[in-house]
Amino acid sequence: MHDFTPFDSIPNPSLTVVLTAYNDELSIGVAVEDFAKHPLVRRVIVVDNNSADATSAVAARAGAIVVREQRPGYGRCVFRALTEGVSQTDTDLTLLCEGDGTFSAFDIDKFMAYIPHAEIVNGTRIVEQLRDRETQLSTFMYYGNFSVGKLLEFKHLGKGTFTDVGTTYKLCRNAALVKLLPKLNPAVNLEFNAHFLDTALGNDLSLVECPVTFHKRIGESKGGNTNNAKAFKVGVNMMRGLFFGWRAR
Repeated sequence: MHDFTPFDSIPNPSLTVVLTAYNDELSIGVAVEDFAKHPLVRRVIVVDNNSADATSAVAARAGAIVVREQRPGYGRCVFRALTEGVSQTDTDLTLLCEGDGTFSAFDIDKFMAYIPHAEIVNGTRIVEQLRDRETQLSTFMYYGNFSVGKLLEFKHLGKGTFTDVGTTYKLCRNAALVKLLPKLNPAVNLEFNAHFLDTALGNDLSLVECPVTFHKRIGESKGGNTNNAKAFKVGVNMMRGLFFGWRAR
């Protein structure tokens, strides 16, 4: 691992993909196989956050390394996934994603085009032409997420353009994660992605957004976008976190 400088390409890059999963037996196998077949992917690790179904077994059959995060919560699952990714010393990059079928390995090449310019490349679902017609991202969530992104941008003026604070999909240099992980609070739950971005910017890590394709998930949504009321609460908590500090909820 080495320190980042602008326009810093990575020679012979390879990735460890880490997928979060919770009761995703219908989708996890397809997701693992999709990411594993990309030529830059060295391995796929699935972090199972107390699934009650066959998520772990399906992931293992598809070729993933499966680890179990016993402590419930989205933030804890993502934090564990990033920790597992950065512990792989034969790869310089960790690709974080979900195992529910909403994202695909098709976008890895786009992430790789952006990573020479930043330490963290955050996916954005804001581009209309790249989204399926029907996804769990309602119009209310779309504009709410965009608005919180602009608040993040205002807080960290001059450090980037931000339109999506809710997506899990991101590519990180492991050297940056080594600096960032000790400063994150995994007890922050559904607001963890905004907490991640805010903390990274606050510690002078460089971020850039990359437009990604976004698909209708396979199975039932369990996160903060199950309905507009829940999404509103998550959005309010994100704004509180941005201006008053992040705490467990």
